[in-house]
Amino acid sequence: MNGASSSEDGPTNLMKESKKPKYTKFTQQELPACKPLLTPGWVMATFMVVGIIFIPIGAVTLLASNSVVEVVHRYDMECLPSTLATKADRVSYIQNSAVDHSCNVTLTIPKRMKPPVYVYYELTNFYQNHRRYVKSRNDQQLRGDEVSSLDSCKPLDKVGNQTIVPCGLIAWSLFNDTYSFTTASGGILVEKTGIAWKSDVQSKFGSDVKPLFFPNNDRNGSLGVIGGAALDPNKPLRDAEDLIVWMRTAALPNFRKLWGRINQQLEANQTVTVGISNVYNTYTFKGSKKLVLSTTSWLGGKNSFLGIAYLTVGLICMFLALVFFLIHLKNPRPLGDTSYLSWNRKNASNNSRG
Repeated sequence: MNGASSSEDGPTNLMKESKKPKYTKFTQQELPACKPLLTPGWVMATFMVVGIIFIPIGAVTLLASNSVVEVVHRYDMECLPSTLATKADRVSYIQNSAVDHSCNVTLTIPKRMKPPVYVYYELTNFYQNHRRYVKSRNDQQLRGDEVSSLDSCKPLDKVGNQTIVPCGLIAWSLFNDTYSFTTASGGILVEKTGIAWKSDVQSKFGSDVKPLFFPNNDRNGSLGVIGGAALDPNKPLRDAEDLIVWMRTAALPNFRKLWGRINQQLEANQTVTVGISNVYNTYTFKGSKKLVLSTTSWLGGKNSFLGIAYLTVGLICMFLALVFFLIHLKNPRPLGDTSYLSWNRKNASNNSRG
């Protein structure tokens, strides 16, 4: 009986033992670890080092941003007749192709703008990041590959039985305001090449893909509330850089997109007259249009946020370092003897045994 019971208990005990996790220092959280003591000196030094590093970076970044010369001019309301008081009147006016939508605005250059001077258009309240809008394109068609389906482009995929190239909402709503610049000494040439990302030009748009039936889709019907530019049917999509820039959708509802580049210097206090063809309809969705002239620095365009953020964090750290120093100076608190810490006592006992 005893032999039987022991033979029966044996496998049970082995099974119980087999469920026990293997002992390792990792599973038992006994690996060596760094346990720093946050003494007042270490805390003050840490805050000071962060402040010393961040404040110069913030100052240099802010100086770079402030060195950028930028001229911003909103023109969507300025280029409307003063008699258009309601939204319906403005929409009706902008959609009327029989009306001359040209206007002139005057810009005064505040500081010397060294070339290249970049020309941007800025739109507000335009949600290019909407899921339906972002998906309304066909990348296979744009590259010139074999197209399996145009469902993503509907309802702007065909005119009758003819396929629209490029199809979809993004291409259909292509920005089509135009600008011309003149000064007292003559016209200013705006370079329209090299404004799109090279990666987009080379990999996303085919050199043998040309627009087809693109100007013939529904511009004036129920979908024609925004309008959009026509494309040259003899020009490959890879060369249509305005389209390529537009089809890189913006992440936020207020955005700028590059329209052109001026390769001549604009002097301080110089007056620039801009002839605008105000045909893009932002009045339907209560958006606005702005023209932007800007230079760049080694850090890019004008953006003070990064410099202010660095300065703010750096100054806060320096302030905290000063506060900790004054508190420690006024009410010093002696540290306990670190030899009484558990891990130090364990080491001491092991050494004494040895």
